[in-house]
Amino acid sequence: MNPEEKARQQIDAQLTASGWAVQTKDKINLAAARGVAVCELSFATGEPDYTLFVDAKALGTVEAKPEGHSLVGVEEQSTKYVVGVPSGLPAWHKPLPFCYESTGTETFFTNRLDPDPRSRRVFSFHRPETLLAWVQQEKQLAQRLRELPPLAAGSLWLAQIEAITGLDKSFAAGLLRALIQMATGSGKTYTAVNFIYRLVKYAGAKRVLFLVDRGNLGRQTLKEFQQFVSPVNNYKFTEEYIVQHLNSNTLDKSARVVIGTIQRIYSMLKGEQEPAPDLDDLPIEAAETLFKKPVPVEYNPAFPIEEFDFIITDECHRSIYNLWRQVLEYFDASLIGLTATPSKQTFGFFQQNLVMEYNHEKAVADGVNVGCDIYRIN
Repeated sequence: MNPEEKARQQIDAQLTASGWAVQTKDKINLAAARGVAVCELSFATGEPDYTLFVDAKALGTVEAKPEGHSLVGVEEQSTKYVVGVPSGLPAWHKPLPFCYESTGTETFFTNRLDPDPRSRRVFSFHRPETLLAWVQQEKQLAQRLRELPPLAAGSLWLAQIEAITGLDKSFAAGLLRALIQMATGSGKTYTAVNFIYRLVKYAGAKRVLFLVDRGNLGRQTLKEFQQFVSPVNNYKFTEEYIVQHLNSNTLDKSARVVIGTIQRIYSMLKGEQEPAPDLDDLPIEAAETLFKKPVPVEYNPAFPIEEFDFIITDECHRSIYNLWRQVLEYFDASLIGLTATPSKQTFGFFQQNLVMEYNHEKAVADGVNVGCDIYRIN
C-alpha cells in the first residue's frame, strides 16, 4: 500500500465514523445515507478525491494527500474544485461552501461562507447534519460575531467592560483563541458570564463549555449563572437558557452552557459511562504521573468535534495547556482563557492574543482589590 492509499484508508475510516457513507463513482446511491462521500467525481476543473453530499445535494469536497505531505497551499487546489461544479450536479450552494484537506493524520477545514474564509485545523470531519445546518443559515457564526451589539455596561466595572470589548474585537478579527488576564478578585467569572450571554443571545452560539479546575468551583460558577440578570429583559440567565453542571457523563443536548472539568470531558471522550465518583475533584496534575506527553484522544462519534462553539478555561492548572491540550483541540471551537497568572505555556497556547491585562497592582490602584503588607517571619 503506497502512502496515498494508506491516507485514503484512514480518511475513509474517519468519514465513516463522522456519519458519512463512502462510495465509488461507479456505485453511487445518494439515498443510502444522509451524508455520502463519493470518490473522484469529474468536475469541470478536475476530480476532487471526495465530494460530500447531504440529502442528495453536494456541499463540499475533501482533498487527500499522503501522510507527511504539507497541507499548506492545498487549499488553493480545493478552491479550484469547488468552483468547477458540473451544471447538472445538484448542490446546496455554488461554489461548494466547504473544503477539507487531509492526510489522514492531519486535517484542515475552510468554510467559504465565512466573511473572511480561512483554513483551520480540525481533529476530524464534521457530521453531515452540521454542514447542512451551516449551509442553511442566513449568516455564519463568524459573521454574527462581527455584528454583536454594543455592550450594555450595567453594573460592570471598567476593567470588565474593557475585557469584553477587547474580546469582541478579537472575535471580529476572526481570531480563534484569546486570553483574558484579570487579577484574582476582579470578577473574572462574572465577566465570563456576561460575554457568554452575548455569545448565546446575539451570536447564536449553539453550546458553550465552561471548564473549571475542581467540582466545587463548578458549583460556584453555576451560582454565577443563576444570579446573572439580563440587562435586556431582566430574566435570570438560567431562566432564559439551560445551564448544565456536568456531574455525570451524559450531556444535555438542550443545554446552551455546560460547566465541567477537563477530567470529566476526557472521560466522556473515552466513552466511559461510570467514571470514578471523585473524578471532578482529582488533582489535574495527577496526569503528569500517568502521561509524559499530551493525553491520547481518539474520535468519539457520540461526542463529535462540533459539540461546542466556544470553550472557556477558567483558572485551570498550567498542565492543561501541554498534557491536556489535545482534549481542548479535539473540539472545533474558539478557545478563551481566563487567568490571573498566565505562564509562557499559556501565552503560547493562546497564540499571544492577550485581549485584556489587568494585574493585581492595577486592581489595588482602582480600589477593586485590597492591598497588603508582606512580613517574613523566621
